[in-house]
Amino acid sequence: MKERRKETGVTWRAILLGLLLIPPACFWVEEVECLWHTNHPTSISLMWGVVFIIFVIIAFNLLIKKVYPKAALTQGEIITVYVMLCMAEALAGHDFLQLIVPAIPHAFWYATPENEWGELIIPYLPDWLVVGDKEILRGFYEGESTFYRWEIVRAWIGPTLWFTSFLTAVGIVMLGINVIVRKQWTEYEKLAYPIIQLPLAITEGGGTSKFFRNRTLWLGFAIAAFIDILNGLNHFFPQVPRIPVRHNYYNLGKYFTTKPWNAIGWLPLPLYPFLIGLGFLLPLDLSFSIWFFFLFKKAQLVFAAAIGRTQTRFPYLSEQSAGAFFGLFIIAIWVTRLHLKEVIKKVLGMKTKLDDSDEPVSYRTAVAMIVLASAYIMWFCMRAGMDPWFITLYFLILYIISVAITRMRAELGPPAHEMAGMMNSPQILVNFFGTRRVGPHNLVPTVLFWGLSGRGYRNSIMPHQLEGFKLAERANMSPKRLVLAMILAMILGTISSFWAIVSEEYRLGGDGGPSVGHIWGQYNWLANQLAYPRGPDYPAMMAMVVGLAFTFFLMFMRMRFIWWPFHPAGYALSMNFGVEYFWSCLLIASVIKWVILKYGGLKVHNKAKYFFFGVILGEFCVGAFWSAISVIFQTFTYDFAPG
Repeated sequence: MKERRKETGVTWRAILLGLLLIPPACFWVEEVECLWHTNHPTSISLMWGVVFIIFVIIAFNLLIKKVYPKAALTQGEIITVYVMLCMAEALAGHDFLQLIVPAIPHAFWYATPENEWGELIIPYLPDWLVVGDKEILRGFYEGESTFYRWEIVRAWIGPTLWFTSFLTAVGIVMLGINVIVRKQWTEYEKLAYPIIQLPLAITEGGGTSKFFRNRTLWLGFAIAAFIDILNGLNHFFPQVPRIPVRHNYYNLGKYFTTKPWNAIGWLPLPLYPFLIGLGFLLPLDLSFSIWFFFLFKKAQLVFAAAIGRTQTRFPYLSEQSAGAFFGLFIIAIWVTRLHLKEVIKKVLGMKTKLDDSDEPVSYRTAVAMIVLASAYIMWFCMRAGMDPWFITLYFLILYIISVAITRMRAELGPPAHEMAGMMNSPQILVNFFGTRRVGPHNLVPTVLFWGLSGRGYRNSIMPHQLEGFKLAERANMSPKRLVLAMILAMILGTISSFWAIVSEEYRLGGDGGPSVGHIWGQYNWLANQLAYPRGPDYPAMMAMVVGLAFTFFLMFMRMRFIWWPFHPAGYALSMNFGVEYFWSCLLIASVIKWVILKYGGLKVHNKAKYFFFGVILGEFCVGAFWSAISVIFQTFTYDFAPG
């Protein structure tokens, strides 16, 4: 059978369109997430802001097809724009540049004789990566000023360009890794990539596929749109009834008032329709495992209270999660080991049947990208005053967690993967070596890198890269220019995010706002480590080992017994913070999916899938409308997405 000729897809006009859309897209993200702390378009794996923009492009593309068909965008071109926007918005996101940019001047503005930051922190901050002049920073924190004065622009140009080069280098390393594992995970193992199902469906035929003629789709769209319209009107007119779906409307934890049950703490009951829709697209064992292990986490807290361990960090949930992600990484490398051997042979020029002619770049080029970008990262961090051993371990942990998340997204597609419980490189290294061994010259610069390995990992760019390659493969695109498009998107996305955050802070003022509020966490952690040095944390290390061992046990049982319902990815995700925002949505989705598969079979399941596609699109479109209103009129509106 003759193979279909690959569509070019990644055209120069598609790249240009993506570049033109990146600055306003990043501005939108920063405005609603960083300044207003609402809507959170980047906190979910399938970023609603990007899907909405693509939906609008498709609407215009349908008009162009009627007027001048030759000028209409192809599926490959729309996918190119989608991938570029995903890269840029991930960098702009809640756990990435929104933690890096406000951290740059933070110590200089808030240093006092009482907190001793002038002695503990500021001497170890690289002067070429920060802005320290209080007169320059006055408008940043007090507002009612403008960024567009030469002395202010000049002060911010250096850190902006340095961080752009640094973050692009990190992204290039991740690109190289993704190129190396792509064939194994995509073509040999044929992983499901649940997150790309909706983008792939709506872009088919440039938006002219039968997908949009499905009545079940529009039924789901109408129901979700109605809920968001009603709730949006209720925000402005309280006399309009609302349908309570947000996580902060209910707290089941308030019903547990006696010891040890009150250790359950905050137990929200989120009912977001689009998260139920995303949960329906997941493998049944994963959706079940996530909410099951979330309740298992709560049970551990109750057990800790019952034995009187409430004054300690026991049961070390973040460390359990860290160990679990290390386990997922080891499992991912193990199943990829034979392919990696062939890649090594290919790079060394040895005889192998492995063909890399269809890869985005050759394996030799991918390895060269990794080596050169890593060398630049090493030089960058050493110039910032950090030791080579610490830099190596810091980024090794970052890539281990990133690969584990990427594999999880490719295989299972969780709606989100927030890990805001200090499961990061600095904390793990302090646990193993102690504060004194690590030293302030290593720890202090990491407070500027918190978006890489710090608060949450929801915005990791690595899974978006691999999903972009999978979209290209499914759409029969040639991926040859896709790496270039991603690199350009990372560069412009970083610069656009810096511009959006800094310019808006000078206009509105960041003192006390959400963008500054998140930064206090990383600086307070750092100040505490420096003011109260400590040695290695052996219980924390043991908890990581327990998490690693339990992950291996879950995977062994999964491989040994086909009926085993517990997935190790569910354990890894649920031991940390974040699942609170969607656990009950997955419970509902898994029950619906189980009932449909048991009593309706695959035929009914496939029809139901279109209904939930519609639910997701309906919420994304109406939610985007309310979000746009908040930006245009500078006011809070209905917040349809958690974060």
